[in-house]
Parts: sequence; C-alpha cells; structure tokens
Amino acid sequence: MIKCFSTNSSDLQLAQPATVNAKELLAHALSPVYRVMNGLLIVTVFMIVGLWLSGNGTQAGAFDLARILVPDEARHMVWQNGFGMLDQYQEETPKAIADKEIANVIYGKASVSPNSGLMSAKQQTVALLMPSVAHAQVKPISHLSDRIPASKIDPQALDSKLMVSIQNQRAVADFFEKKYKLDRAKIEEYVSNTVLIAKEVNIDPVLLLAVISVESNFNPLTKSQAGAEGLMQVMTTIHKDKYALYGGATDAVKPEVNIRVGAYILKYLIATSGSLRNGLKYYVGAANAETDGGYADKVMAERNRLIGLCQPAVQNKLTLNGKDLRS
Repeated sequence: MIKCFSTNSSDLQLAQPATVNAKELLAHALSPVYRVMNGLLIVTVFMIVGLWLSGNGTQAGAFDLARILVPDEARHMVWQNGFGMLDQYQEETPKAIADKEIANVIYGKASVSPNSGLMSAKQQTVALLMPSVAHAQVKPISHLSDRIPASKIDPQALDSKLMVSIQNQRAVADFFEKKYKLDRAKIEEYVSNTVLIAKEVNIDPVLLLAVISVESNFNPLTKSQAGAEGLMQVMTTIHKDKYALYGGATDAVKPEVNIRVGAYILKYLIATSGSLRNGLKYYVGAANAETDGGYADKVMAERNRLIGLCQPAVQNKLTLNGKDLRS
C-alpha cells in the first residue's frame, strides 16, 4: 500500500512540471493574440472618442455610434473647457495662430473656415479703414474678456454699432487728425485697431476711442509719472501678467497690444464697479477717492462728440400744412 502511494506521488510530481510547461507554452503561443486584441481595443476606443469629438454627422451606422452614445452638448463642452484651456499655453505654428487669432480677419470675408483649428478664436468679419491691421498675428485677449458676463456690463459700454461703417471710421479719423495734428496713416491704424479689438473684447469702440483721446491724445509713446504707458495709459508694472501673453512688458506700448490690455481692464472694471462711470473712475485710479477729477465727464463728452460725428444729422423743421416755417 505504502509502495503504491509512493509510486503515485512520484507520478504526480513528474506530472506537475509537465503541466506548468504546457501552460507556459500555451501562454507564450497566445501572447501575440493578446497583444493584437489589446491593440484593437485601444484603436477602437480612440476611434469612438475621435468620432465623438469630430461630431460626424453621416448617420451611417457605426460611424455615428459616438454621437448616439454621448450627446453633442457634451462634445462641445470638452472642446471649449478642455482643449480650449490648454490651447492658451501650447507653442503654436504660424498656421495654428492664423487659425485661432482674432487679428486674422480678412477685409470683407472671414479668413478661416469655421471648422479649422483646434479652438478657433472668434471668426469675425469687420470692415476696417486700414484692412492691413487685421493681418497682424497678435494673440487675442478674448479668452479673458469672455469670462466677464455680459449681464454685468453697463449697456452704455456695449457696442453701439456706429463704427461698423467705413464712412463713420473715416469721419472719426478726420476728427482726430485735425484735433491732434496726427499723421493720417497712423490715425487710420489706431482707429482700425480699436474697432477690431473692440469687437474682440465686446465693448463699444467709440468708448475706447474716447478713452484713448483723453488718456494719451493718440500718442503711443506717452508715459505718465506713475508709470502708465501707451495709447490706453495702462500701468505696465501692475499688469505684467497680461503683457506676458504678448512676450512681456517690452511690447507694452505697441498699439495692438496696449489697446487689447486696456480694453480688457476697462471692461473688467465696468463689470466689477457696476456702471460705466464707476468703471471710468476705477480706470483712472480714483476708486477710493470721492471724485475722479472730472475724468469720466471728459471721456463721456468726447464719446458724445464722436457719436455726433457718426449719427446722421437730424433736421429739425417746423412745418404747417407741409410747408416749412421760416423766421
């Protein structure tokens, strides 16, 4: 009995290594299959995610599976809140910049198709007195200004649509050219940049032009004793973080940069202070003072002059039975 048990034990011990070897051989033989299956699984996941993000609308069975599983709204949220945030910090090629930036607007038509680019900046068409300023590759500041709810902005500070007309832009340029004895090409550049940036930031270009007029007399090299610089007289040292978007404070006086930063700051102050006049008071640095020294009145008066230039004159006539009454 003992001899038989010993024999069986020996047989089992000999059989175990054979079983282990067989399992190892089977696992080794099946490993390529496992790798192929894992690869197919990964490719399938990427295809589904890719189709979902691309929003394929063919309604063709498997090609539209992603849209069936997850609604379009979720895809848009991923684009806007996910890739859109990363898009600000990545190094970009000139073509990617051209796809994204608000400055790449071609006179009379959009320069980029709506579907181009990862997170295309606002595709806007705007007629400009000097169309060439729209070709400058300048990073937009809309990703900051768009965070300010429109409901917080005083309606007086929103776009009045007066500057969409080339005729009105020319009238404003004529006014400032004569007032400040400016070079015609320069004033057209400043007016065009202001109209373009105002559309990007969603603020009234007439208001921005009035602020520039009061702050710097349209001299981009103006610098105050307090350290305010450029057309919008932005405090460079205080707003270094915003100038970092444009390579640093060395470009603080460039009109296309200075107006962008100043326009965003003004919009932010209007929203946080509760009104246009309070925003102007904060902008001039008189937030904690009793008065702003008449600054808001100056800006509003200049703004009203520009509005008068842009609006058609209304002829006030007294008539009787269809005939003019003359004194």
